[in-house]
Amino acid sequence: MNAITDVPGIRVGHAHRVGDGWLTGTTVVLPPSTGAVAGVDVRGGGPGTRETDLLDPRNLVERVHAIVLGGGSALGLAAVDGVAARLLAAGVGYPVGAAPGEVVPIVPAAICFDLGRGGEFGHYPDAALGAQAYDAATDVTGQGNVGAGTGARSGGLKGGVGTASTTLPGGHTVGALVVVNSVGSCVDPATGELYAARFCRPGDLPGLRRPDPDDLAAAVAAAASQPAERRSALATTIGVIATDLTLTKAQCAKVSGIGHDGLARAIRPVHTMFDGDTLFTMATGAGPAPDPMVFHGLLEEAADCVTRAVARAMLAAQSTSTDWGEMRSYSAAFPSALV
Repeated sequence: MNAITDVPGIRVGHAHRVGDGWLTGTTVVLPPSTGAVAGVDVRGGGPGTRETDLLDPRNLVERVHAIVLGGGSALGLAAVDGVAARLLAAGVGYPVGAAPGEVVPIVPAAICFDLGRGGEFGHYPDAALGAQAYDAATDVTGQGNVGAGTGARSGGLKGGVGTASTTLPGGHTVGALVVVNSVGSCVDPATGELYAARFCRPGDLPGLRRPDPDDLAAAVAAAASQPAERRSALATTIGVIATDLTLTKAQCAKVSGIGHDGLARAIRPVHTMFDGDTLFTMATGAGPAPDPMVFHGLLEEAADCVTRAVARAMLAAQSTSTDWGEMRSYSAAFPSALV
């Protein structure tokens, strides 16, 4: 499916609220019930995260039981409580007692800034929305204006959720899911092309081509006419990389770090002081531990999946208009780019 859910055992759930002042959502990425070894790499000047310190290889807990991505800035971390409650009810978590069910679910999270984009600043994901995303988790994931990508924006255009995957030479899988919500742009101002498009593979971006110069001129003029407060809004791009190989926490952290190279190919500028760009990596451990050369290959493919996921997010995003203003999609701004 060219998605993070191609990794066996990975499920994704989206929940969002749109209308009546709402434009935000939450996405949950679930590993098998036994959890997954995980790592994280946080960059940029304005991160909003939860339970990232425990992913340090020097710390005790090895496995996570979900990862939550959400809108709402730091307020949106409240959605994690709903996911954790669902896991607790299912008896899934880190054992802390002798009796069944005496567990603490480990749920790292990262958020992006979308406050006010629906028209009401005080509307943000809560525990109920997190529980809804958990309940919606399946092995098929949507893209574009779903979950944490509902209120996303990238360089003045509508952002969203994107995903991509690949099969490694040994038959195992790596995939990425990215919520594109960046201060920087995903579009080359000289050509109107998505920066990430040149790194994509056949089938990633069906029907996409270089846009006509007239579209580029119109898009530049439209961007220049946006009110200043919308041109300089806060942002943050977040995501999850997953594989079925067996990795250590340190190796997961390394994968996340190289995954940021994938963001740097697709967004310019990236990791600004107004972004809190964060990538997690989960390893389910169904496959073997890689030797150094296999691990090197995993790093390359993970970064490529991140780049490709950004492009697919921008192409899947749909234009949105609220009391806050209009966010045009890439396809609306550059209609000639689509055959």
